[in-house]
Amino acid sequence: MSHKIALITGGSRGLGKNAALKLAARQTDIILTYRSQAEEAQAVVKEIEALGGRAVALALDVGDTQQFDGFVAAVKNALQNRWQRESFDYLVNNAGIGHYKPFAETTEEEFDSLINVHFKGPFFLTQKLLPVIADGGRILNISSGLTRIILPGSGTYGSIKAAMEVLTRYQAKELGERGIRVNILAPGAIETDFGGGRVRDNPEMNKHIASLTALGRVGLPDDIGNAITALLSDETGWITGQRIEASGGQSI
Repeated sequence: MSHKIALITGGSRGLGKNAALKLAARQTDIILTYRSQAEEAQAVVKEIEALGGRAVALALDVGDTQQFDGFVAAVKNALQNRWQRESFDYLVNNAGIGHYKPFAETTEEEFDSLINVHFKGPFFLTQKLLPVIADGGRILNISSGLTRIILPGSGTYGSIKAAMEVLTRYQAKELGERGIRVNILAPGAIETDFGGGRVRDNPEMNKHIASLTALGRVGLPDDIGNAITALLSDETGWITGQRIEASGGQSI
């Protein structure tokens, strides 16, 4: 029985890397993208191969739609050469950038950058990859607890992630005839290097968030990698069009 194949954007570090390794441990092969950290990406490929899986790292700036045609061609080439296949099974739209600035101070340039990476990019990348996603496959978009938990300074980021949540429901409806399930996962505060490692490296912030969380701690990358793996599994095949929050009960 051949392995499933997952394409994870932003898979060279943070939550994307964790998800790639968790999936690889469950016999899922990986195509991961990186924007500039080629050495980090190749290190992840080697870790996956050490687990007995197959993996390929491809360069991609999700915020630059001009790269997408070339990227899709590279995906097709990798599928043919590495797997002798013409499609992959799971798409995880994970790549992202942080932004922490009040509404009144956010510039148009910052707004456009966030739109390109977090909405326009995943919109058109997914569209262009549709012919390469297997019928019966899965698309998992990544949102944020900040679409529900209102923290001043995250309004632009949270609003754009909210747009992805609405798009997810439309994708689920429109792609259902192909048996493709589409969901969106909203992590709460997680200890990673995202946003300069704010949650991980600031003890006061970490302690404050933990005090607001039902399970009494800040999230760890494993919490999200495990959630991603679960949502892509056959056991969750009757779940589609849903926003699932993985926050340990933050601010409920």
